[in-house]
Amino acid sequence: MGLVIDVHAESKIVEIWLDHRDQNDLRLSEKLRPLFADYNSRNYTVAIFLSGKEDLYEQTRQLLLHNRDYFAGLESKQSQ
Repeated sequence: MGLVIDVHAESKIVEIWLDHRDQNDLRLSEKLRPLFADYNSRNYTVAIFLSGKEDLYEQTRQLLLHNRDYFAGLESKQSQ
């Protein structure tokens, strides 16, 4: 996949997606510094997303199960 930069002008957010190879590329980091500075000077939020090493399906499944149980507990407390 490589480096992906998504600019959302309406919300003033810049998303930078780095795969495993790009995460450790010092030359790429140096090339991105002016981009950060430019968007920061225009009051954009710059978010950097790094590829993980875990199974995306399983991690998402666990998060959804946790959230379901958490919100069910909140709902239960509110109805008491």
